[in-house]
Amino acid sequence: VNIMMLTKREEHIMNYQDLANLIFPNAKPISYYEEKYPSRNLLEGAIVTRFAPSPTGFVHLGSLYQVVVARKVAKQTGGVFFLRIEDTDKKREVENGVTGIIQSLKDFGLMPDEGMISETEEIGNYGPYKQSLRKDIYQAYAKHLIEQGKAYPCFCSPETLEEIRQKQENAKIRPGYYGVWATCRNLTVEEAMQKIKNGNPYIIRLKSPGREDRKIRHHDIIKGNVEFPEHDQDIVIIKSDGLPTYHFAHAIDDHLMGTTHVIRGDEWLSSIPLHLQLFQMLEWKAPKYAHISPIMKEDNGGKRKLSKRKDPEAAVSYYTEEGIPKEAVVEYLMNIANSNFESWRKANPNASLDEFDLQLNKMSVSGALFDIVKILDIAKTVISKYTAEQVYEEALTWAKNYDKELEKLLEDKTYALKIFGIERGNEKPRKDISKWSDVKEAISYMYDNEFLKENKELEYAKIQDKEEIKKILSLYLEKYFAIEDNKQTWFDKIKDLSEELGYAREVKMFKQEPEKWPGHVGDISTVLRVTLTGKQNTPDLYEIMQVLGKESIEKRIKRSLAE
Repeated sequence: VNIMMLTKREEHIMNYQDLANLIFPNAKPISYYEEKYPSRNLLEGAIVTRFAPSPTGFVHLGSLYQVVVARKVAKQTGGVFFLRIEDTDKKREVENGVTGIIQSLKDFGLMPDEGMISETEEIGNYGPYKQSLRKDIYQAYAKHLIEQGKAYPCFCSPETLEEIRQKQENAKIRPGYYGVWATCRNLTVEEAMQKIKNGNPYIIRLKSPGREDRKIRHHDIIKGNVEFPEHDQDIVIIKSDGLPTYHFAHAIDDHLMGTTHVIRGDEWLSSIPLHLQLFQMLEWKAPKYAHISPIMKEDNGGKRKLSKRKDPEAAVSYYTEEGIPKEAVVEYLMNIANSNFESWRKANPNASLDEFDLQLNKMSVSGALFDIVKILDIAKTVISKYTAEQVYEEALTWAKNYDKELEKLLEDKTYALKIFGIERGNEKPRKDISKWSDVKEAISYMYDNEFLKENKELEYAKIQDKEEIKKILSLYLEKYFAIEDNKQTWFDKIKDLSEELGYAREVKMFKQEPEKWPGHVGDISTVLRVTLTGKQNTPDLYEIMQVLGKESIEKRIKRSLAE
């Protein structure tokens, strides 16, 4: 009779399997999930990225920045960008948190290729894309680690953990559950099984093989080469409610979903030793990591992170509420992502952002400085390229949600389109609108009811004498005004008017001999501009007058003459 002798290692494994079966009796073998989620069939070099937020509040501009970068590098390599909701921390979750995240991505035209598309719906073959629905998957891999002796149940109560922490603090040593302080890792399988059978509450911890006196070296795509002590803490991987911790869940999800590049904020950089250790213990190839520096803001001569608490512009909803076009915000974030973007845009003013080649290794190691002026400047350029119809539709959509007065002004679409058509489609189009909340102020003077109801003092520029202004307006109305004039004829008449009143008919004539005239044709046209619009700076005055029409122009000039 051959007696099969078990080695100590094999005996341990059998014991560990008993323990694993006791804890997770219904968990499937991990081979089931490895087959269910096969490697993605993508071209070589294709990048798979993800946005993996927790539904715990509004989407931050920094998060949108990560989305823009992650989505761009996936798209430009023929890869996949997916949305995964990390909702295992139920205590911090807010109502409609997932809806808020998805709506923010929709608002900026950044919807994923896969993942959650509503609170309950998803697309793609690698789901569920909500971690709370993947509990069985995490437990299967936790069971696998227990079977290998790489994880164990911990029965320490919160009070015991607090005692350990107090002792470590008193001894002035590093706090945590590691080494001699990790008391439950030394329990025998039999002791652990007995405690479970007795009904003792427990969590599952990773049995870290790390030592703090050893270093790991890692290459981050953005930060470059970094060095850290090895991770040696026995972290919790499954909580008492059976759900995983973030660290454990993200490793399993990124493996099964085929994530090639984890692009995230650099507050996670210090987690690299733990995350690499998790992949190593699960015997998987780790994804590449790229840690993005935060968006900074100037504050009292110094710099600080853009803050959810202090800065309204930190919330992406701010840009929607202000009516800043989504393209402008996305372009701004692309601008701060790669320093060569600005020169590319100058060389390719009308090119799609899809044509720009974003390089992760060209991203700033220190945080970019937030610049709302730059965003609005980009927005002006973006809106200047819209057709009148686009401006109308976007302004009306915004007004319906945020400005009922503007919505009323836009009721007459035909007239509104004429206004928005002024100086649009030219080589140098108008750039007087940077956000939809500017529109009411930018166009209200084109409506007689708005313009004439305000009996405000008009602020003229160089020519301010009331009698001189009335003289200019009277002569223009009597002798030079004809609505049917083409632009050249109209301007020639303004020159003739200037000359008749003793002003230089050409600006260059005035500049050559300024002492000879009280002003020039530009000063005369400014009197007309302010009288008709109330503003010293507007789009093309001739086009404005064509839209206003004869009756409105006469009404406005006569009102000024009557004052």
